[in-house]
Amino acid sequence: MQQFTVPQFIDVESKIIGPITTRQFLILVVAAIIIGVSYKIFDFTSFLVIGFLVLVISVVFAFAKVNGRNFHLFLLNVVQNLRKPNLRVWNHKIETNYQEDKEVIIKREDQAPIKTVYHSSRLAELSLVVDTQGRYRGEDYEE
Repeated sequence: MQQFTVPQFIDVESKIIGPITTRQFLILVVAAIIIGVSYKIFDFTSFLVIGFLVLVISVVFAFAKVNGRNFHLFLLNVVQNLRKPNLRVWNHKIETNYQEDKEVIIKREDQAPIKTVYHSSRLAELSLVVDTQGRYRGEDYEE
């Protein structure tokens, strides 16, 4: 029999530069490109404000984790939950259009319960019907 190695730690991202993963590296590269473009486009005070905001947002997206999950997955779940919440609340005070049924009181007469006696041959036949899921109808079945 052939043996195969089972991959373990599949949720751990591979590191490329020290402790930085590929995803973190790409986020920081995109942030550096945005900061470089903003240096060329805006004046110095606007560049400082935009550069600081881009740096903070990129560091949060690259390194922050919420409940052990990456921040972008957390943010995606928040957006999905805001668009389509799954909380269902039962409000029993809402008036309904249908009317309630009146109580029906059924009086039981004092009768002796009907006892059904099955013989062992009948029990064997019933168990065969159950085991075959109804394909076997029984000996006294008539179509």
